[in-house]
Amino acid sequence: MLNQIKGLHHVTSMADDAFTNNQFFTKTLGMRRVKKTVNFDSPDVYHLYYGDEAGTPGTVMTYFPFPQMPRGRAGTGEVGTTVFSVPEGSLGFWRERLSSLGVTGLKEEQTFGEKRLNFAGPDGDGFALVEVRDDPRAPWTDGGVSGDHAIRGFHSAAMRLRDEVATAELLKFMGYEELARKDGVTRLIMPGGNGAGVIDLETMPNLNRAAQGAGSVHHIAFAVDNREKQLEVRKALMDTGYQVTPVIDRDYFWAIYFRTPGGVLFEIATNEPGFNRDEDLAHLGEALKLPQQHKHLRPVLENHLQKLEA
Repeated sequence: MLNQIKGLHHVTSMADDAFTNNQFFTKTLGMRRVKKTVNFDSPDVYHLYYGDEAGTPGTVMTYFPFPQMPRGRAGTGEVGTTVFSVPEGSLGFWRERLSSLGVTGLKEEQTFGEKRLNFAGPDGDGFALVEVRDDPRAPWTDGGVSGDHAIRGFHSAAMRLRDEVATAELLKFMGYEELARKDGVTRLIMPGGNGAGVIDLETMPNLNRAAQGAGSVHHIAFAVDNREKQLEVRKALMDTGYQVTPVIDRDYFWAIYFRTPGGVLFEIATNEPGFNRDEDLAHLGEALKLPQQHKHLRPVLENHLQKLEA
């Protein structure tokens, strides 16, 4: 069993409008945009990152906004719900705030003894807030939400699968432990992790396979401290039979990718070097940052990319 993985690093999804996406995360949810850059493979498309003040691993939601992208179709083989941690007693505030801002899909429930508020993103994305007592992670409070209510980072991610057995075995190999099972959901936790240590596996054998589009999660990333730990994980996964990509430099972290038995794309990402490698902390996410291979496109991209601020 591996011991290098610390929990979630980031979750990357797709959207159809960059302005709407930016407004939702920075204004509605009060998160900080920590990086404004472009898709490595399609530089005419933004890659936007939202998180806490520094973009700490375990807090970062990222998006590829493809203009006029059709909505995805929910199904198996994908992350169905991305869940954020908020302070105990704050769901009433969030229910009123989200309702007043026109957010849809609001539904309160309890899962595994935790109070939870489900809601939909602008593209039908599946989100939830879960009350967590004494989450020590510092919130970003310059986004219009006070520290008494502000998002702390990820709580969990829920994957929809036709059969959870092989994915559960993989996660246990990655260091997760099974906590409980209830109503077709297997909950796994990362002991001693970074605070973003819960994965729920939802078994849905009669659901069709998902079709990706706007509102779909593209991939889910797990955190390791550094490149040395990442290489150890890569070797162990390959020795187990997984087809893992070479290490790829993503400017703010190094990444490897592999497809899981249930169809979900996993990434292992390093905590280094971080989002302040090319901007100081006070100005994260303000300027358009371009990967080295796309810097010559700056005049074209600055003219082409949608403005994010009103």
